[in-house]
This record gives sequence, C-alpha cells and structure tokens, in this order.
Amino acid sequence: MFDKEILALADEVVFLCTEGNVMVATAESCTGGLVAGAITAISGASQVLERGFVTYSDQAKSEMLGVMPITLRQYGAVSRDVALEMAHGAMSRSEAGITVSVTGIAGPNGGSTNKPVGLVHFGGRHYKGKLIHREMNFGDIGRDAVRRESVVVALEMLIELAKIK
Repeated sequence: MFDKEILALADEVVFLCTEGNVMVATAESCTGGLVAGAITAISGASQVLERGFVTYSDQAKSEMLGVMPITLRQYGAVSRDVALEMAHGAMSRSEAGITVSVTGIAGPNGGSTNKPVGLVHFGGRHYKGKLIHREMNFGDIGRDAVRRESVVVALEMLIELAKIK
C-alpha cells in the first residue's frame, strides 16, 4: 500500500516515539488519513499513534480541532495559520505529545492564482511548545503525487518533533 520511502519514515516515527515515550496525533485534510495510515502500517504503531483527525471540510476543522472561523475566513483553509491551529487543536483534543497537520490543494481542481494546485501547508506542535510550519508547492503533479509527497513531509516533521528532548 505504501512505498519503501514512506514505510521507512513511518518506521522511524514509531521507533523514535516509542523510545521517547511520546504519542502522536494527526490532523489531516487533503491527505484524508494517509499519514495516520502510514504509521499504522508499522508494527508497534499502537504504542505511539494516539488518534487521527480527518477534517476535510472547514466545519470539521472548526468542530473537531477548534480552528477559529475567523481564521478560515481571513486566510482560507490552505494557509499557515490554519495549519498551525490544526496542529494545536489536535494536541489540545488528544493525549498526544506531538502533532502534525496537513491542509492543501491536491487537485486537479480547486486551485487559484494565489493558491495553486499542489500548494500544501503543514503544522507541527511539540508538547514543550515548539511549533513548526512548512509550505510546499509541489506543483500540478497529480492528485495522488501531491498526497504522497505530503505524507513524506508530514512524517519528516514528526521525526523532527520526536527528536526534541
């Protein structure tokens, strides 16, 4: 189901989080649960994956993660601000010590001049307060490819967060 690169990254997430005794929560929009799915492909995932939120709609982002409606109106769902609020909400609504969020435009439709197909924002949070953000513009490489590359970035961010002591 997942390729070797994704499985290797997910394995490292499980290893580091097991070693650090820290749980993970994901908050996903355009990836639809694929980040959590990649983690669960690894034996031992039940020791580290606390939960995953699939919040595809703006309403779900607000109801499940506490993303403020004003943030969605001012910046749009695909933005740094929303990604960081999603990561924060995943932490405040779970027992996780690290979180990652993904919100983007996988295509083939939905893009604009300011927010083209392939634009994805990522947020990450560590329970000690560290926040991280990534903005990637993968380009119009196809829906599956945008989602795959987004999983890679999200797993890399979880690895970065899991290494914080």
